Amino acid sequence: MDVSSRYRESWEGYWRETSDAPGEAIWDCDPSLGSAPHSELLLPYADATLPLVDLGCGNGTQTRYLATRFARAIGVDLSHAAIEHARRADTTGAAEFEQLNLVDHDAVRALHERTGDTNVYMRAVLHQSDPQDRPAVAAAVAELIGSRGRAFVAELTPASQAVLRGAVEGPGGPPRKLRRIFDHGLKPAGVTDEEVPELLRAAGLEILADGDTALPQTEHLSDGTRIDLPARWFVLAGR
Repeated sequence: MDVSSRYRESWEGYWRETSDAPGEAIWDCDPSLGSAPHSELLLPYADATLPLVDLGCGNGTQTRYLATRFARAIGVDLSHAAIEHARRADTTGAAEFEQLNLVDHDAVRALHERTGDTNVYMRAVLHQSDPQDRPAVAAAVAELIGSRGRAFVAELTPASQAVLRGAVEGPGGPPRKLRRIFDHGLKPAGVTDEEVPELLRAAGLEILADGDTALPQTEHLSDGTRIDLPARWFVLAGR
């Protein structure tokens, strides 16, 4: 099974045209606003001596932080260009990075066979995936954590659409970083409130804890307000 060529090329094109500057990708927030508070939600349930896999790691900003909280951090992404960004940015070799298609069950299983059960960090991946691929993405989380690992998953809620619509319709149109998302055919906030927990449970995952949050972006509205997208987080275990 594979993702569509359109989806793959959208992400390759996006990352090829993204500079190495921190924050150039709209979701590339400082870890103090992302993986740091998320780690505090995950760690009470997780064994930090297990490796952690960051699914959809992009340029690896969050992965490098997670390497300071877990015994080993591995960032994976569908895009080769994103992995190249991540490796260039990781000047101290804090983490490991590799290309991985989460919809490719054999490739996901091979990673699990190499690492054993891991913890998982996944931020805003399901909502960007094509609808037919979302069950396989959720199944990848379950495969990687096995029986010993735990997962932290955060996904945008439909309320994000109103925030994005306000940014698009503001004076001057969409801010530059948001416009780049649309230019590459990427569709944020594409899942319903009910769909995410249903996908997770259908994959055999147990929800240990959940709550509302916001995912801070690196772009601002015309009045200078930072774009924060409403989201929901889940801490998960295998069944």
